[in-house]
Amino acid sequence: MSTVDDTAPTGVIKSAEGVKGGRLKAVIGGSIGNLIEWYDWYVYSAFSLYFAAVFFPAGDQTAQLLNAAAIFSVGFIVRPVGSWLMGVYADRHGRRNALVVAMAMMGGSSLMIALIPSYETIGLAAPILLVVARIAQGLSVGGEYAAVATYLSEIAGQKRRGFYGSFQYVTLIAGQLTALLVLVVLQFTLSPEELATWGWRIPFVIGALGALAAFWIQSSLEETDSFKNMKKRESAADTWALMRKHPKELLFVLGMTMGGALGFYVFSNYMQKFLVNTSGFTRDESSLIMALAMIVFMIMQPIMGWISDQIGRKPMFVFYGIGAVLMTFPVMNYLQTATSATMAFLVISGALVVQSTYTSISGQYKAELFPTAIRALGVGLPYALGVAFVGGTAEVVALKLKQLGNEQLFYWYVTFFMVIVLITAIFMPDTRKNSKIVEDHEEGKRGA
Repeated sequence: MSTVDDTAPTGVIKSAEGVKGGRLKAVIGGSIGNLIEWYDWYVYSAFSLYFAAVFFPAGDQTAQLLNAAAIFSVGFIVRPVGSWLMGVYADRHGRRNALVVAMAMMGGSSLMIALIPSYETIGLAAPILLVVARIAQGLSVGGEYAAVATYLSEIAGQKRRGFYGSFQYVTLIAGQLTALLVLVVLQFTLSPEELATWGWRIPFVIGALGALAAFWIQSSLEETDSFKNMKKRESAADTWALMRKHPKELLFVLGMTMGGALGFYVFSNYMQKFLVNTSGFTRDESSLIMALAMIVFMIMQPIMGWISDQIGRKPMFVFYGIGAVLMTFPVMNYLQTATSATMAFLVISGALVVQSTYTSISGQYKAELFPTAIRALGVGLPYALGVAFVGGTAEVVALKLKQLGNEQLFYWYVTFFMVIVLITAIFMPDTRKNSKIVEDHEEGKRGA
């Protein structure tokens, strides 16, 4: 019989292996789907160079790539919708159920992309089906972030919430690296012609199979006690009314996400193109630099999460805000003329270490701000809005300013949003003293 661990203020389920064993199993189960989700999300970008010609009329390669990139951006646009829908679902039907639904959507859409016939075979239906699949992926990823952040935050004990919660970004980064690894392996084993005709479908099949395995694992997870002990499931009207009672918390999440997500996309995604397009490194050099830097970034997540458990979340965010404001322009300005791959790796790794003070704890801090009844929605919706309008547009803004001959203006653009992060961090509450997860758990125990 499962019991609640009263020594952990989140109500962790005791398993046959004991509290720690049950918690570890839950963290792994909750995280594995996150890896598959982000693998599938980034595989599209990694392999668009090969499949763009398959889905669009023959002609200029640049036009085909732009079409593929436009469909990629559709996923960002619908992410707030996914966060709303899946956030409401998670708050009414459970965190585990939301994880399972998101995984089913991602696996199905990846399999759909793998099976879509070419433009030559079915004409305009090919890009239309690709748009449909990408919308499904955007809805899935939009809901996954909040579901994972909420699940990991509620399942972890108060003393280790930062450490366990950091695995959300460990697996997110691992998903990116896995997509890159699959690309490299296929480039070595298949010819460019084979990759362009049928080989690009392989990574999407891998993603669908991985989603099936994650679906099976997550279906067997325990629901969190925070959700099970919730006395009332809110109606749609009640949910919106309850959200309106937390304007400051919503603004805190939005303020943190705009700068935090922008920094993440600049120093992880866009940086690979920046090193080639601005710094002058080769594509191979850029890929190697970023792969190694992302490994450093991944390793730093649990370290920073553990530190936050010792000193609290707020000091970490204040440090991030100060560090990001001070480093952004100098780092980007140096890399603009960098010639040493080693120095570029060290500088980017340093920037990502600073970035890890945000990414490692962002999900669990946001979860600590909201009551159980709207936790997934409160975490997911403002996050998705910040990503869609600021983080996800980083590359477009950077390339447009470069095209206009004002590339350095982008460095100040990023710095501006880092100032917003710093201001937000200064005024945000300290969840070490006032965590809604702890408060709701204690109230649940008193009502039991």
